[in-house]
Amino acid sequence: MEELKWVPSTVDVTRPSVARMYDYYLGGSHNFEADRAAAKQVEQIFPGVAQSAQANRSFLRRVVRHLAAQGVDQFLDLGSGIPTVGNVHEIAQHDNPDARVVYVDFEPVAVSHSNALLADNPNANAILADLRATSSVMAGARETLDFSRPIGVLIIAALHFVPDSDSPYEAVAEYMSELPSGSYLAITHATWDTLNAEERAEAAEIAKIYSSSDNKLTMRTHAEVTRFFDGMEMLEPGVVVVNDWRPDSFEDNHTGIYGAVARKP
Repeated sequence: MEELKWVPSTVDVTRPSVARMYDYYLGGSHNFEADRAAAKQVEQIFPGVAQSAQANRSFLRRVVRHLAAQGVDQFLDLGSGIPTVGNVHEIAQHDNPDARVVYVDFEPVAVSHSNALLADNPNANAILADLRATSSVMAGARETLDFSRPIGVLIIAALHFVPDSDSPYEAVAEYMSELPSGSYLAITHATWDTLNAEERAEAAEIAKIYSSSDNKLTMRTHAEVTRFFDGMEMLEPGVVVVNDWRPDSFEDNHTGIYGAVARKP
């Protein structure tokens, strides 16, 4: 069990984790048999799931580069997952070593490994917290980020694991209310809008697999995803499938993930 040495003792490695399943799709090594088994079940139903995860990751890279070009040098990554190549701090600090990044996740493996990677990085750290616990997250983030200057809030592939009963819209609004003008919000969110009838049936089977993990799926429509940006200035091209958001290369557009970025006026 050599691979388990870096795992906090409180982690149940026999139950699939969405963060570790996502790590598997991205080709990472911080996942366990239960995660791989669940992920492979999803792949059997939807062979393009790894490609969708990579498209989602590519969107994140483009967004961080764009915001950095706009002068944003602080990032709050909510539901950040397990760090892999091309993580936010690597992109943001490539041209600006002083850029600050706070990762937030409720998956102990993600936070433990993040902080191990960031041990020698004074401008980046990870907080163990649920993004729904806005007060706790904000308190922790203030130790690294300067809330008097613009911050880029990134919620990538996380909100579709937050049901309406847990007030996701109110949580996002609360985060943005604490930030100054010129801050940004970037979101990606799974949807059934872009799927045909056969694919929707496959997606329903996938949702059943995720129901055995630490989070269940809540798919949302274009209008429901757009609602997260109420009161903000949407950047072109608005809420679109992630491959269509300012692409820097050709990628297959058929993915069930919306992405968008908006600026706080």
